[in-house]
Amino acid sequence: MGDSFPDKWLGEAAAIGTAVLWTLSTLAWTSAGRHVGALAVSFIRLLLTCLFLAPYEMLARGSPLPLDADARTWWLLCMSGLCGFFLGDVCLFKAFLVIGPRLSLLAQPLVPPVVAVISWIVLGDPLSLRQWVAMFVTLAGVVWVVLEKPDEATHCYSRQQLATGLLLAMLSVVGQAVGWILSKQAIGQYDAVSATYIRVIGAIGGYVVLVTLLARWPQMLLAMRNLQAMMIMTAGSLVGPFLGVIFSLEAVRRCHAGVVTTIVATMPVLILPLVVVFYREKVSLRAVVGAIVSVLGVALLVL
Repeated sequence: MGDSFPDKWLGEAAAIGTAVLWTLSTLAWTSAGRHVGALAVSFIRLLLTCLFLAPYEMLARGSPLPLDADARTWWLLCMSGLCGFFLGDVCLFKAFLVIGPRLSLLAQPLVPPVVAVISWIVLGDPLSLRQWVAMFVTLAGVVWVVLEKPDEATHCYSRQQLATGLLLAMLSVVGQAVGWILSKQAIGQYDAVSATYIRVIGAIGGYVVLVTLLARWPQMLLAMRNLQAMMIMTAGSLVGPFLGVIFSLEAVRRCHAGVVTTIVATMPVLILPLVVVFYREKVSLRAVVGAIVSVLGVALLVL
């Protein structure tokens, strides 16, 4: 007997939930970053996430750590967190500083096809022609939106800056893609919350090394004393690295990683109504058309 109707769509529904939750957390990171900086936000958000995850582990397993996972699961999930949460995010935030957010984000829609190709080669998990077409339609809508609005200030980048920034953006894409694939290999039937916990632990290890090498511990402690930023980061950690990542792992457990990342790639479109509500920004007809195209692509993937 096949999957029941509700079970059949749980993977795609979890992916859509991931996109929504991560879109909300993006607003939190942007607001908090204006107070304490990007590196502090990236690091502290994971520490806060552990505060949500540790009580769950204690209640579910009687231990503050997911000690029931075997060595292979720990290794793969730690490496997934290191590649996705640490390397991917650090490279992306650095790219923002070098070439600005518009050019940096242009590389992000490449995550789904990179994941799909790696998943095909490494896991033998192919996509159908319909799924490839749906991915193309979804990403076309996202790119159409992202390409629309240049940075408000005109920036002149040297060739070296442009090359460095684009390289960092592509490294972010590869880091995220490898993180998705490693999660897919490790998750199996293992609990998504515990898997998230292990990924966060792996990423924290990377940040500890980086913060130590950059001698940024005083700045981290100062950021933790900023009450307003901490409140924003706490809310963002709840919906992003905690609930959002749990949804994402549940999604990759149930359907193709390329499909999941394509749905998640609609974040630049999903954020449009939020910036209208919170930042009073005007949304153009082009942005609306791009949103409709991306939603149609997601619908083609799901249906």
